[in-house]
Parts: sequence; C-alpha cells; structure tokens
Amino acid sequence: MSEENASCGLTQSDDGDSKLDFHGDTPVVEITNLWTKFGRAVVHQDLNLEIERGEILSIVGGSGTGKTVLLRQMLGLEHPSRGCVKVFGEDINKADRDHLQQLRNHWGMLFQQGALYSALTVFDNVAQPMRELRVLPEDLIHDAVLLKMNMVGLGPEHALKMPSDLSGGMIKRVALARALALEPKLLFLDEPTAGLDPDLSESFVTLIQSLHRELGLTVVMVTHDLDTLFALSTRIAVLAEKHVIALGTTREVIAVDHPFIKQFFLGDRGKRALAVLDEKQAAGAPPEFAPGTDKKAEN
Repeated sequence: MSEENASCGLTQSDDGDSKLDFHGDTPVVEITNLWTKFGRAVVHQDLNLEIERGEILSIVGGSGTGKTVLLRQMLGLEHPSRGCVKVFGEDINKADRDHLQQLRNHWGMLFQQGALYSALTVFDNVAQPMRELRVLPEDLIHDAVLLKMNMVGLGPEHALKMPSDLSGGMIKRVALARALALEPKLLFLDEPTAGLDPDLSESFVTLIQSLHRELGLTVVMVTHDLDTLFALSTRIAVLAEKHVIALGTTREVIAVDHPFIKQFFLGDRGKRALAVLDEKQAAGAPPEFAPGTDKKAEN
C-alpha cells in the first residue's frame, strides 16, 4: 500500500521531542483524507478524525470496517495508501525509525490478549520498556516497576510470577502497567475488557477511569463491549461505509439515523447498557464518563 501520501504540513522534528505538541490546542491525533486499500478492496476512503487532548475516544464499527487497521496506523505499524496521520502534531508516516521510536516512547498500548512475554516475570515484563531506553539505572527501574504495579492494583508479591500463573484479569493489569511504564501522554486500548467476566470487567473499567483522571491521559479505545463503551467514552467515532459516519457523545451518536447505529446501539443489549449508565449517572457517577456528556466541564 504505497500511493503518495497527501501533505501533512509539519514534518519530522530535527531535535527529537522538543517540537512535539504535548500541551497546546493541537489534536493529539489528527487523521486527514485517509485511504486504506488491500489490493482492490477499499477499507477507508477520505476518512477524517481528530482526537482531542484528555478525552477517551472510542472507535466502533461492524466487521470489516477497519477499526484495528486504523488503530495500527495511529501506532505507525501500518501505513495508509493515502492521507495523513499526525500524532502530537507530527506525520508519523514521514518519521524515520529512530524518530518513530521517540514518538512511541510517549504512548502506551494495551493489546487485547495482553501480549506479555511468556518467558519473562511480571516484573521483567513491566520493566522491558524502561530497559529498552538503555539510560535508566536498575535501582530506578526497580522502584518504577513496583510503582506502576501498585498503580494498577498489583502488589510486589506478584512481581516474580510468570504470565502462565496469572488470571485473565491479572494479565490485563500487568499489560496496563507495562503500557504506562514510560509515563505516556497517550494510551491505546484494544478491546480492554475482552475475555473478562462482568465483575472483573467493571473493576478494570473503574481502574482505567481512575488512571485517566489522575494521569491526564488521552485514551483511544477500540471495543465492541457496550458496557465498557458507555462507561468510558467521552466521544464515540462510528466507522461505516469507509469513513466516520458519526462522531460525538453517546447521546449525539445514537441520535444519528443509520442502520448500523440502530442495530448496534439501540438493540436489547444497547438499551440495557444505557439503562445501567443512566442509573450510575443518577447515583452520582463522574460526569465525564456519563453518556451524553461532553468535555466542557473538564479542566
């Protein structure tokens, strides 16, 4: 997939991180006129999307709409056929290998199955991104790993366990600790509650809510789980017909007249999930996580 990309404006910085826009009004992720092709099959066509600083943006869509492909393009793991993907104000498709790695040090990724290294302990899995920097002393890494583990609810007694000894919920927490290892500004979540029972799923959602607030993270999430979607999302982007057909709060999205939206959001499962969130909102749930709210109240 190597058609000429449209111009993105900004290009790679010559002095590493100094020109990355972490604190301004520039969208954290900006996707412009993006096309994705596999042979003759067009998955995305003139797709546009902006992800704002501090929000939790969830991406949903039917099978074959390219949700995971779009996520991988934001991560620089795949290149679009045309168009522009900017992260922190920079076109990641124009970054060389070293500069792309510098960018990646400012985001974390939680893979669907955790993707832990099976031959490494919990401690070494979380330490791996820090050790790859090759600049941190081991005593600092030791303290930082225990801190990250504590942030996700894992005590030091779990540090020497192997992934094969962990439950599904613990694997997710270790993977999340690793994703947070380098104190990222941006966090990507791929089906974060997949495979968890309802109680574990709810506790993991609560953990993500807490980390989002405390760390000021921008979060990009792909999920098909409606309870997770409604509980976490500041805004929702719906993929269909090769582009984003709806973008907004939960209430704004479900008001859009489209067959997929009616089927996905307003079926029996969707109505049950909305009812649960309405109950939590009435009971005093944080407004930034309630359906139908926006980010105007956030600081």
